[in-house]
Amino acid sequence: MTPIRTLIALAGGAALAVAAPALAHTRLISSNPAANATVKAPAAITLQFSERLVPTFSKFDLSTAHHTVVPVRTAVSADGQQIVGTPTTALAAGEYTVTWTAASVDGHRINGHFNFKVG
Repeated sequence: MTPIRTLIALAGGAALAVAAPALAHTRLISSNPAANATVKAPAAITLQFSERLVPTFSKFDLSTAHHTVVPVRTAVSADGQQIVGTPTTALAAGEYTVTWTAASVDGHRINGHFNFKVG
């Protein structure tokens, strides 16, 4: 390889290494209750993300297996990496779906869902 090609290859590699962290977006790390878990009625539902979130665009909804919306108050934690939701009433036995939307400080929005059971 000629010296100029070596220099170009090294510069390209360095550019990719610097750009890689900028391309990373927040992701859901864990939840409590965990996906597919069977639990006693939780007082709160917590979603943990890999990066800080923008509170205005980060929330989740809760619904039953029959698609009935369950009222829940959500807020982003002080460290900005969790969405915590409190159901306004105790959850009855059954299957629930958490449908979430999260926006990281880089402006990228992601969304997803998971189920858990109260039993």
